[in-house]
Amino acid sequence: MKAYIIKIELLYSNPVIWRRVIMPADATFRRLHDVIQTVTNFLSGGPYGGYHLYEFDLSAENISVTNDEESFEEYQYYKQNKKQYEERLRLAPLGSFERSDLERLMKTVVRQPSRIKIDNYLEKYKEIRYSYDFGDGWEFLITLEQIVDDYHFGYPTLLDGAESAPPEDVGGLGGFEEFLKIYRDPSHPEYAEMKEWADSQEFREYDPDWINNSLKYLNYKKTEWDQINHDNYFIIEDKYRKN
Repeated sequence: MKAYIIKIELLYSNPVIWRRVIMPADATFRRLHDVIQTVTNFLSGGPYGGYHLYEFDLSAENISVTNDEESFEEYQYYKQNKKQYEERLRLAPLGSFERSDLERLMKTVVRQPSRIKIDNYLEKYKEIRYSYDFGDGWEFLITLEQIVDDYHFGYPTLLDGAESAPPEDVGGLGGFEEFLKIYRDPSHPEYAEMKEWADSQEFREYDPDWINNSLKYLNYKKTEWDQINHDNYFIIEDKYRKN
């Protein structure tokens, strides 16, 4: 099976929070989102209902891949009413917010993550930016490091990585820095309260074994090899880590 070895890096983190993953190439952007969430401490907005928005930036193709249903519905409405939008653009004052918003809408194709695959874009551009939780403002860079032709598993595997990732709703990188300062200091007066909050967010320090066990449940393309070797995937992990 064709697969990609990708590096997932949380931009602006210091020290850099990163993961190296091998995953089947026949994946949608929704599946790539699931991989990123699984190798970090993010929960797609959980554990308390709702969800956070995310976007893969394919601006070189004038494409936005996002789970923002409002943006998708707005784009669908535009496609059905192009003449109306062209007239609005003609009347909009130069330099106005309305004009720039209309130009953005008319230029950018909005795609749903489950309906577009990563292969063509990742191989063409080698790098893709991923934004998650527009409130906390997490920015990731996904880099294609290697194309593999003999990956025999239908699920991703973590090969390497470093540093613990932030929990949900911690308040961006500044909030995460403050969180770690308290969470890693049992003598801090706010430690017990922070520990309780961290547990509620299912935060855990970087744990490759736990991550790999979780990644097995992202199986989306079963093969005979999977059935035979389901409990022996570290053979594959070791092989590609050495390379």
